[in-house]
Amino acid sequence: MISPTSLTGKLAIDVKDVGELRQAARQNSPEALKAAAQQFEALFMNMVMKSMRDATPQDGLFDSQQSRMYTSMLDQQLSQTLASRGVGLADALFRQLSTKLATTAAPGADGELAEIMPQPMSPVVPMSMPSLERGAPVDAVRPNPSQPPHVRGFLERLAPHAEEASRATGIPAKFMLGQAALESGWGKREITGADGSASHNLFGIKATGGWKGRVVEAVTTEYVNGMPQTKVEKFRAYDSYADAFRDYAKLLSQNPRYESVIANARSVEGFAQGLQRAGYATDPNYAAKLTRIIKQSMSA
Repeated sequence: MISPTSLTGKLAIDVKDVGELRQAARQNSPEALKAAAQQFEALFMNMVMKSMRDATPQDGLFDSQQSRMYTSMLDQQLSQTLASRGVGLADALFRQLSTKLATTAAPGADGELAEIMPQPMSPVVPMSMPSLERGAPVDAVRPNPSQPPHVRGFLERLAPHAEEASRATGIPAKFMLGQAALESGWGKREITGADGSASHNLFGIKATGGWKGRVVEAVTTEYVNGMPQTKVEKFRAYDSYADAFRDYAKLLSQNPRYESVIANARSVEGFAQGLQRAGYATDPNYAAKLTRIIKQSMSA
């Protein structure tokens, strides 16, 4: 696959590179998107250079067809050099393309939950939530006497791990606890191995995307064209719940597919709908279910 660095030192209009980019783009990889954004920036810079040259008189004593050809080649190479150093256009385009990929990604990629859904995202009105900055202080999640016993027990066991993940992602801890509760049935439907061993996988994250750790197989319901189908899938297995939350935080904060989830996590609805739009799950009612469980069970 072509990588962004493979374009360094090549002409901005190299036809072979454009063909390689077209082939790589079909795989929807972040590397291909980055390379395409840089190539576009190089082409744009070359157009700017050409426009500047065209606006300059070219009938001087030393001007000739050969000199204009070499000047054009120099402009192409200079455009590529400027693009490789970056003028900001490639980064902006990459973010836009990544968001587009995230909202159109087909279900089944790494991070897809055991149960899930797609709905149009409604405008999100910012609520009074912690700042979505990594390392920012988080609101502590503590059980209270008004909550049912199974909710209190779930929070007591997992709240510290959710708060750690919140510091890594900026997503409120109670949002992640609500998602873990939905995926695992408050811990009662946690994925287990054939021998009954615990996977500690509370988020239904599948063993895809180059996962090198332990794996467990489990029966899950996937929705294909809106119709539920029962399948046996491989899921990631962890040594502890702390590891599960850390892997979940890494998935959401480092995978461009979930960039819109982080961006819209200032409200319950934005977080839930962002996950669904990114293809985290296939259940068409996933966002509604997640929103309901957070609002009804995670309130202080």
